[in-house]
Amino acid sequence: MTAGAPAGALAGLLLGVGTWLVVAALRARRRPRLEARLAPYLRLPAGTSGLLDAPPARSPFPVLERLLAPVMQDAVRLVERLGSSPAEVEARLVRAGRPSSVEQFRAEQVVAAVVGTAAGLLLALALVAGRGLHPAAGVVLVLTGAVTGLAARDQALAHQVRRREEQMLAELPAVAELLALAVGAGDGALGALERVARATHGELAGELQAALAETRAGTPLSVALERMADRTGLVSLARFADAVAVAVDRGTPLAEVLRAQAQDVREAGRRSLMETGGRKEVAMMVPVVFLILPVTVVFAVFPGLSALRLDL
Repeated sequence: MTAGAPAGALAGLLLGVGTWLVVAALRARRRPRLEARLAPYLRLPAGTSGLLDAPPARSPFPVLERLLAPVMQDAVRLVERLGSSPAEVEARLVRAGRPSSVEQFRAEQVVAAVVGTAAGLLLALALVAGRGLHPAAGVVLVLTGAVTGLAARDQALAHQVRRREEQMLAELPAVAELLALAVGAGDGALGALERVARATHGELAGELQAALAETRAGTPLSVALERMADRTGLVSLARFADAVAVAVDRGTPLAEVLRAQAQDVREAGRRSLMETGGRKEVAMMVPVVFLILPVTVVFAVFPGLSALRLDL
């Protein structure tokens, strides 16, 4: 018993020391080191969290994408040389309300040119095989298809810009009247803009919301309205923004200014409608003169000619 007691005590002591060492090692591994504690203060913080980054779009044909990427880049550079400048394209994309970049639009132009080239090639092959078209004329037809594809995509963007501007001009009188009502009810310029932007929907409401977002970020209201007018490129909206900015800066009665702006926009729309009607009236004379009038003359003269033939 006397010999076993020191052995048991020694075993217990060793077990306790081993347990303490294991616990200390686990605590040392769990405790962050000095470099890990100082790293957040020495490294530059990332712009956004990695969890908020959108996952990259994966193509179903990655090998084909890698093979066509250099060809697409060369085609985009060629289109940039032949087409308008990147600044002009970016301004038109902003006026059209499209969130895409200039590179994406150039890629769409390249795709449209490829589609036009394929259509021209098929038509040229059909004409060469069926009617014996000269190969030089077939090459010209293929080039015409490519140029038509480029021009069609550019015209589609121009149509989007024109349609959005027409929609904003149609919304401007109603928005100005609502702003005048809100200001007449006691709201300030900023509060009236926020109320109308929340209550309305459309292209102009989206531009107002963007201007209000800039104002909340610290930009003066007059500067935000001027930027909105510069983005849209509309003369009526520029006059509207200038009038609101002047009324805010100089203390002019804002309700009367807004009603006058709404009336001016309506008068401009009425004049534009009358001009469009005048142009359409001239265009409508073409079928009347060249189609209906000759048929009327034939119906009027034909019985007389028939009677003359019978008398002869």
